[in-house]
Amino acid sequence: MIAFVVAMAGSRPSGADPSSASTTLRNAAGFSSISNQADRSRALFEEIGKVLTNPRCMNCHPAGDHPLQGDDSHEHVPPIWRAETGHYEVSCSGCHSGKNFSLHEAATYRSIPGHPRWGFAPLSMAWEGKSLGDICRQLKDVQLNGGRDLAALQEHIAKDDLVAWGWNPGEGRKPAPGSQQVAGELVQAWIDSGADCPR
Repeated sequence: MIAFVVAMAGSRPSGADPSSASTTLRNAAGFSSISNQADRSRALFEEIGKVLTNPRCMNCHPAGDHPLQGDDSHEHVPPIWRAETGHYEVSCSGCHSGKNFSLHEAATYRSIPGHPRWGFAPLSMAWEGKSLGDICRQLKDVQLNGGRDLAALQEHIAKDDLVAWGWNPGEGRKPAPGSQQVAGELVQAWIDSGADCPR
């Protein structure tokens, strides 16, 4: 399952500048003027990429043994490891409750993120350090995306309440661009236009 995790803030695809990340999403209708279907499909996925590469999503899809956190994508503190790599994995629920938890004003950070299914994505779903085209091809591969076909992928992004956390991340975190509804509509428009991936 694609889990959107821990105090989020992610490393971006190669060459992306975190400081230039957009806080808005164009809606799917904004791409209707692109007459070539494949070009429109790729442009739609690039717009979706603003969410996928945002710190709220990227930090739960690390390439290493540890989830990342913060807008600078530092390793999770305290240290947490992937059980699948042979290390002891501490249960996320030891610190992350079923919902966001605000801390007192003197704390060094303002809240602890939470959700009943809090966790980070398996290594097969790592996005960190990949190009947007590579992330797109990985998302379409049912062997690497938790067994989701395109319809299930759209449902996951449009309606999953853990994914929704990205737009309600708790005090001290900037939300993902746009809204879950717009992200879901963009994914559907991308699918309807052929689900082409950026090169």
